[in-house]
Amino acid sequence: MTVRRLTIDDQDEFIELVRASADLHHPWMALPSAPPEFRKFLARFDDPLSAEGLLVCMRDTGAIAGNININSIIRGRFQSGSLGYAAFAPAAGRGYMSEGLGLVLRYAFEHLRLHRLEAQIQPDNHASLKLVQRLGFRSEGYSPDLLFIAGAWRDHERWAITNSMSGIVPSAPHPSLPIP
Repeated sequence: MTVRRLTIDDQDEFIELVRASADLHHPWMALPSAPPEFRKFLARFDDPLSAEGLLVCMRDTGAIAGNININSIIRGRFQSGSLGYAAFAPAAGRGYMSEGLGLVLRYAFEHLRLHRLEAQIQPDNHASLKLVQRLGFRSEGYSPDLLFIAGAWRDHERWAITNSMSGIVPSAPHPSLPIP
């Protein structure tokens, strides 16, 4: 598996995969399924200082297996981001997202020099819960009505991992971390 940034060139394949994965994603998330929605989604990542849109791709073919976003990046004393991710139906259940999310953790902690990543997961989304547990995230609580998804406010479990928990500690902190 490889991880790379989402670009406008991915629009057609991404939309086709979203449409093929509608049953898999509902009610957990809503991804763009038409070109105007895709362009709006892509624009969220115009400022890589606040969010990154990434794709998990097959190493041999380049085919997209899933997407992972690092959203709401906050620097200063927090050095944190919030994860959003989804496997696409043709690749779901094959371990590709475990490998892909592992690569994203390495990217976030080494390259972006974040200290912490969080994932908010609906309690009945067992596949997503197993994914974060496999990668060493810890449960940090339960938030009723946390996110508005598929037309309703949804309860979520909160899971997080730090760079020290993952064993991926950058050689130097991010320059925005205040000096004591």
